[in-house]
Amino acid sequence: MKKIHTPLTQLLKIDVPILSAPMGFAATDNLASAVTSAGAFGFIGAEFQSSELLIAQLASARQKLNIAPDQPVPIGIGFIGWILEITEVSEDPRLPALLEEKPVAIWLAFGVDLGKYVRQIREYDAKREHKTVIFTIVNSVDDALRAANEWKVDVIVVQGIEAGGHGNSEAPPLLTLLQAILDAVPNGPLVVATGGITTGKQIAALLTMGAEGVALGTRFLFTDECVYSPKKKEVILNAGLNSTTRTLAFDEVGRTMGWPPKHDARAISNDIIQDINDGLDLDQRLKKFDESAASGDLSRLIVWAGVGVGLTDKITPAADVVRELHQETHESLQHASKLLAF
Repeated sequence: MKKIHTPLTQLLKIDVPILSAPMGFAATDNLASAVTSAGAFGFIGAEFQSSELLIAQLASARQKLNIAPDQPVPIGIGFIGWILEITEVSEDPRLPALLEEKPVAIWLAFGVDLGKYVRQIREYDAKREHKTVIFTIVNSVDDALRAANEWKVDVIVVQGIEAGGHGNSEAPPLLTLLQAILDAVPNGPLVVATGGITTGKQIAALLTMGAEGVALGTRFLFTDECVYSPKKKEVILNAGLNSTTRTLAFDEVGRTMGWPPKHDARAISNDIIQDINDGLDLDQRLKKFDESAASGDLSRLIVWAGVGVGLTDKITPAADVVRELHQETHESLQHASKLLAF
């Protein structure tokens, strides 16, 4: 199949402008390596993992991809800003340790001052030949302008409200936000679209809008390499088009609060939401959540997923997902070109 050429594929040296998002508790080196091996580009979600564990994942990815010890590893690591605020002043500052291992890319998201980490990465790279590709999520035009003009990142990831997991609670839908940012930052960093993207037809549409690539999270949950438990995969397999909701209720009972102002998350709606509707206070909700977790009950299982979760109904290898998306995107772009035939 022919490669799909965009500035992003040239930058990352990949065949198709598709990224697997750095999903916490879902995307490890197994998924990232499989995606990269198939011609796209995979990310690992760092979450609270120690430097030692993340370095071990990069070493594993290096081995899987047959990359020499002194060469950059063609995957990325996604860091959450408010977690970096904790780890980078601890006894285990992770950014310097991970930069030393030469991941091709770093993805930054969800912090009140991501710019200082951009500067830290640039300062580290100034002392060596390898230059890290810096991605950052944006949820508004103001975010995009700051990332482009102040931080001067390489890639802005435009995240619509449809996205699974965390993001700005006031983000517009992806098509609206992407258009606004493309208009506001016409000559800025490369633009990647994310949020609710599940099919090659959608990818083709976003590329024709002007995005240089896309990042998919939920679609890659439906893979053998995703480390979601069998119970979580059972939940997403049974999900429909109206199965998700956005709220901080999942973080409250999961004890993962700490997100910046106006941020919440999208997950599969379940009895965690019903407990709120029933008027239970936080202590009561925590008790029910802990009891459900201890018993293995699925009714309060936290399963992050985007609005596209209802469009997939099977678990397959990640490489097959990349190939299917590549083929459908290619076919859709070919079809679109025929609309201009006279």
